[in-house]
Amino acid sequence: MLTDQQIQDLNQPLLDDHQFRYQFLTELLARRGVEAPDVVQQLVAFQVAIPSWALGTGGTRFGRYPLGGEPRSLEEKIQDVALLNRLNGSSNSISLHIPWDIPQDVPALQQQLRESGLTIDSMNSNTFQDQKNQPYSYKFGSLSNTETAVRQQAIQHNIECVEYGKQLGAKIHTVWLADGSNFPGQQHLRRAYQRTAESLASIYEAMPSDMTMLIEYKPYEPHFYSTVIPDWGTSYSLCQYLGQQAQVLVDLGHHLPNTNIEQIVGRLKHFGRLGGFHFNGSMYGDDDLTTGSTKPFQLFLIFNELVDAAQDQTLAEAAVAYMIDASHNTKDPLEDLLQSVESILGAYAKALLVDRAALHEAQESNDVVRAEELLRDAFLTDVRPLVAEAYRQAGGALSPVAVYRAGQVREQLIQQRGKLSLSTGL
Repeated sequence: MLTDQQIQDLNQPLLDDHQFRYQFLTELLARRGVEAPDVVQQLVAFQVAIPSWALGTGGTRFGRYPLGGEPRSLEEKIQDVALLNRLNGSSNSISLHIPWDIPQDVPALQQQLRESGLTIDSMNSNTFQDQKNQPYSYKFGSLSNTETAVRQQAIQHNIECVEYGKQLGAKIHTVWLADGSNFPGQQHLRRAYQRTAESLASIYEAMPSDMTMLIEYKPYEPHFYSTVIPDWGTSYSLCQYLGQQAQVLVDLGHHLPNTNIEQIVGRLKHFGRLGGFHFNGSMYGDDDLTTGSTKPFQLFLIFNELVDAAQDQTLAEAAVAYMIDASHNTKDPLEDLLQSVESILGAYAKALLVDRAALHEAQESNDVVRAEELLRDAFLTDVRPLVAEAYRQAGGALSPVAVYRAGQVREQLIQQRGKLSLSTGL
């Protein structure tokens, strides 16, 4: 596909311009007391997982428009993630979704992962769809269903995901429920919550001691009157019920319009219950758009809270699992993922530039304008040279999308896999 040498060769025409811009920014930041190489090293260390289901074109209830060359198997999905990581050095893990990604030959997959320099980040269960030959339907819920047999089926599916995770070295099991109701009176709201808590406890007990359960929330869709886990507070309460190995998962698209997500992040960090992020872009709801494409300032403010918490010595620094959760049908999925990673790293870099001492002083003295200006100054800084330098130092491409196109990767994938190949999953 693209060898390391090809990437370096394609970097050459971009190198002079990059070095000029990086040196200029380095000198500019030095005047502010910021060491650019230190920021770059933190960017190099940052990793965000790629979801297996985002490697093919997404679908809607109106249609799907495949572009060809999509991965037809778990092995080909791993190949695609390895390519992305070769381009940016920032995506060294893949998140799997069962039953779309059931491993058939675990030793062979383990060998492929080692050779590719990848790990399995997390396992994701699927009780929001009925599968072929499934005995019971999830039409009226899974872990919250009124029928014991349906709940047991959903519990067993999650336990199977945990077992696959153990085989592949995954340390995270993610649960998102579509359970809810569409009409008043359809569901007993308190009992649905209690059944969910008890079902999650059965899954929790089956996890090894080094595995974390991430509990995701969503206010609406597919149900529009109520969802069983509609907000971070409900997810937090379930984590408290289960134990310390349960953490809240924040999906940026799973919020009502104008929700203050950065405040949620700050609260969860304060409580020690922020376990993971699913990054995407949202205009109206769970749009699954490219990360940072619609609300870049909000993404920066979220990272501002993360960086602030990481630098707070009074807080216990718990690991946070970062993953992109996008699935759209108008872009080349690999280009979309490369863009998302760049937006994420850019937001992180800007948050690292914030003068924390000055911001704290402005906040404590209630200097509203000064505090806002400090954030705006960091946000409006063009950090693309820092991100590009992080790519370069990781052995990747100065401009991943440009190199991806120059290397005609999609055309090669179509030749290898066919124009009509479809990725398993959404």
